[in-house]
Amino acid sequence: MSVSLDIRAPRRWPEARAVLTLIKPITWFPPVWAYLCGVVSSGVPVLSAPWLVLIGMVLAGPVVCGMSQAANDWCDRHVDAINEPYRPIPSGRIPGRWGLWIALVMSAAALALGATLGPWGFAATVFGVLAAWAYSAEPVRLKKSGWWGPGLVGLCYEGLPWFTGAAVLSSGAPAWQIVLLALLYAVGAHGIMTLNDFKALEGDRQTGVKSLPVTLGPARAARVACWIMAVPQVAVIALLAGWGQVWHAAAIAALLAVQVWAMRVLLSDPKGRAPWYNGTGVTLYVSGMMVAAFALRGLV
Repeated sequence: MSVSLDIRAPRRWPEARAVLTLIKPITWFPPVWAYLCGVVSSGVPVLSAPWLVLIGMVLAGPVVCGMSQAANDWCDRHVDAINEPYRPIPSGRIPGRWGLWIALVMSAAALALGATLGPWGFAATVFGVLAAWAYSAEPVRLKKSGWWGPGLVGLCYEGLPWFTGAAVLSSGAPAWQIVLLALLYAVGAHGIMTLNDFKALEGDRQTGVKSLPVTLGPARAARVACWIMAVPQVAVIALLAGWGQVWHAAAIAALLAVQVWAMRVLLSDPKGRAPWYNGTGVTLYVSGMMVAAFALRGLV
């Protein structure tokens, strides 16, 4: 008779593939897209400063957003052990304090890269790095609030990169119309982030994170998210129409109409349909952002 024992020594170094999973490349698109919206809305020809565009895209996506994901996974390792035990940190594929070190090194890299974008780009980077840690880390941990947490993430995913792209290309403060529309889309992104919280419902409930799906229940939280996404877009449509950008306003109105249909599908099964809406309705939402950016380009 033979006995086989599979005893593995604890991992000392992170698994390379797990590091890539940690910084979640799929999440880089929204801030990169928002940065490009800022670039377009500035009215400055892209080819006049291609390196500023490229550096800003890398900074907004892989570096700052990737850093925020690493910081969030480190601070959320106890929650992920409940919701997603296969994640890199709770599964042990990123052992010890490696998750923390990766987040800290990427924070420093973000600040260094942001400094190359001038004072406006650097200031925005500082804000983004501080916001990422304020969202995830104790004692602040704004993630505990279903209002402040998604609001901060929406601001940093949509509003801040848009503002940064416009400021960097313009070499100064963007026009107030750009700031206003970027802020409106950032407010609407609160609803997107609320829907994203549905996947962590059970772990949030057990660990005291008061997300809207936890405090309001899935059905009410989904309705609130839909209103938060829709109302700012209505304001954007009204503003663009008032500024004479009628065709752009009409295009965004059409995109919103399709979103309303998708919202009705979502509300039929909020928890089950939330991932579907994040792939469908959110695509329509960010498409409207670029339409608005081109409208501003012809305005400011």
